[in-house]
Amino acid sequence: QVQLVESGGDSVQAGGSLKLSCAVSGPIWSICEMGWHRQAPGKERELVSGIRNDDGNVRYADPVKGRFTISQDSAKKTLYLQMNSLKSEDTAVYFCAAKRCGAVSFGYWGQGTQVTVSS
Repeated sequence: QVQLVESGGDSVQAGGSLKLSCAVSGPIWSICEMGWHRQAPGKERELVSGIRNDDGNVRYADPVKGRFTISQDSAKKTLYLQMNSLKSEDTAVYFCAAKRCGAVSFGYWGQGTQVTVSS
């Protein structure tokens, strides 16, 4: 069973930066993609960014392109999300997620970490 534990959420001023971390444990070999999602109050959960474990390809949602950077350590045991130029609309609970190889959707989730951006 893959387990994910996020950290790094905080309250910041607009224009500031935060770096989220996600500790990954369990059968990492079974995971083909890691991702960060977020859910703002009253809104659906959305994919923010993803990174493939096999070739390192990354993808970003349009609202965060150029501001957020996803990365992972060489052992793929820690996933990061560097968030710069934060905006109030980035306020949400951020979730780390993992997708098994062959799966259609992300099936493993962390508990979430709150990011609050004040203007």
